[in-house]
Amino acid sequence: MDTAATYSLADLAAWSRPGVSLAVLGFPIKHSISPAMHNAALAEMSAQAPAFADWCYFRFEVPPEELPRALALLHEKNFRGVNLTLPHKILAVAQIAAIDPAARPVGAVNTLHWRADSWEGFNTDGYGLASGLREDLGVELAGADVILLGAGGAARGAAVECLQRGVRSLWLANRTRANLDALLAQLAPLAGAATLRGFSPAEAAAAGLPAGAVVVNATSAGLKAADPLPLDLAALPSPRAVYDMIYNPAETALLAAARALRLPAANGLSMLVHQGARALEIWTGGPVPVPAMAAAARAAMGR
Repeated sequence: MDTAATYSLADLAAWSRPGVSLAVLGFPIKHSISPAMHNAALAEMSAQAPAFADWCYFRFEVPPEELPRALALLHEKNFRGVNLTLPHKILAVAQIAAIDPAARPVGAVNTLHWRADSWEGFNTDGYGLASGLREDLGVELAGADVILLGAGGAARGAAVECLQRGVRSLWLANRTRANLDALLAQLAPLAGAATLRGFSPAEAAAAGLPAGAVVVNATSAGLKAADPLPLDLAALPSPRAVYDMIYNPAETALLAAARALRLPAANGLSMLVHQGARALEIWTGGPVPVPAMAAAARAAMGR
């Protein structure tokens, strides 16, 4: 089997590969660099533990309406684990037998682990974000003030991680007030002692934001060169650092603005690596070589 290929549901139905298989599902999925990351880690692991020599990670393009059949086939074919990317993270919740308690407030799963009756779902995106902030910017979420841009699925996962790790305050910015209020209501039971507030990006200067906050972009603004900035960083009181969850392109307009203000800034490639590493730890039951995954990710992105 070619680990660089993109496979279909028909390929999965005919799957007969010996050994342990892992997969990522998405629609579209051809852009995914997860196979490069995971197979690089498995190659290094197999040099130390021959049991991993027959482990391989593959990429499957699956339309959302075919997800139930795909998950049933993957289970039947004994895939040890599955990663899920858009648009499957929320859809999969209704298709699996169990969800890790930490993932329930997120309402989405990106990692599935085979068990005899079905799948167990996890969400490693928040772990990836926390690890990326620590690695690239020296930021620990515990006790931090965080300004989170967005109110969609990615923002919800990031917000849950922030609150679970004990941020001092979490400020959500979103242009559509109804979506912002809905997310604030969903997060309120998790806030505990943390300050939880929302504001419009256009009114940032008057929102009473704290100085020294970490700005995290969880919107899609920046994927295209013509996208407007999700927030004017100059309107914030002395932000500490800026992290953009987008990793392709490597330099979004938000990151360029941060660097122009001489703020520490980083893109989301480290988040991608660490969420993948955590998934591989769940499947293998042990430590994985994160540097090998990071090197493979950078090489796949041409960096």
